[in-house]
Amino acid sequence: MIGIIDADLIGRKKHRFPNLACMKISSYYKQRGENVQLLLDYHNLNQYDKVYVSKVFTNTPVPKLIGNNIIYGGTGFFYDQATPLPYEIEHCMPDYYLYDEWLQSSNFKQTEIKYYTNYSIGFLTRGCFRHCEFCVNKKYNASVPHSPLTEFYDPSRKKICLLDDNFLACKNWRPLLEELQALNKPFVFKQGLDTRLLTAEKSELLFKSKYDDDFIFAFDDIADYNIIKDKLNIIRQCTNKHVKFYVLVGYDRTNQYDENFWRQDLFDMFERIKLLIEYKCVPYIMRYYKYEESPYKGTYTTVARWCNQPSVFKKKTMIEYIALDKSTRKGDKCASEEYYWKVRDELPELVEKYYNIKMDKGDVK
Repeated sequence: MIGIIDADLIGRKKHRFPNLACMKISSYYKQRGENVQLLLDYHNLNQYDKVYVSKVFTNTPVPKLIGNNIIYGGTGFFYDQATPLPYEIEHCMPDYYLYDEWLQSSNFKQTEIKYYTNYSIGFLTRGCFRHCEFCVNKKYNASVPHSPLTEFYDPSRKKICLLDDNFLACKNWRPLLEELQALNKPFVFKQGLDTRLLTAEKSELLFKSKYDDDFIFAFDDIADYNIIKDKLNIIRQCTNKHVKFYVLVGYDRTNQYDENFWRQDLFDMFERIKLLIEYKCVPYIMRYYKYEESPYKGTYTTVARWCNQPSVFKKKTMIEYIALDKSTRKGDKCASEEYYWKVRDELPELVEKYYNIKMDKGDVK
């Protein structure tokens, strides 16, 4: 009997994404006639022949487990040194039914569990050549084809979710993208796409796709400002839809994390937001965990709440969002307003330059 533990499912209250490794392990053993169970706690593990414990996030809590039958895996335990699944497990169809019993016992809305019920999930390519310091994919030197689409595509599922590390860096991007398009089903690259690798050819084909939800790219470093601006021009030549950008903040590439860094990082964050607004794109603020050490932690939180609600961000400036936030609070205290006064006192030029920028809807859908 095989037990499978998706540690993120147990340890993170709002986690709503299936663990692909768990589904592949389940499929492998079920094909061999084994009884496989998704475990929702850490009790009585000694009754199983093997128990696979997998997690994606490093801060997911897992109790200390003792037993020769316990097998750990995933970036949450080993970061960029995680051991790949054995070939025969890695390249089998995921068990999309692994979570069924848990789903049946839950009262979640369909939108909360859509990735468990509506999507085929997998990697067309693996790897990235960039070796970004904050990324778990530093062990690769290139993006290469990984799994045929047929390996994880379930025709009964309405959509496709791709977890590729850097799809646009793969030399085979075009035939892979055309194969996706030929299915005529909505698909999405969940990890986002490398904006710096966009060309007119890639953009034209990509934006003609039957895409699911927003196109998501990345704007991680203010040093890439000029190249991102060039790529934004290419994007706007191909589509008038809103495009989303992951914006990494709170990450110091010199590893100093001193007062000068935190102040400059706020300016760099807002300058990237301002550029995206000019091209009618929506930022999604990704806070590096070190932001919690910043004297401006509250400002990062307020900006994330402003930007990461597109329906609010598209209509309101930062100042207007703070006023809205205050109006919804009971009593006189409003944290976002307190953070505003701190920044206004210490960095008045930041407030003057950025707190009233606002998206002009124009003809963007």
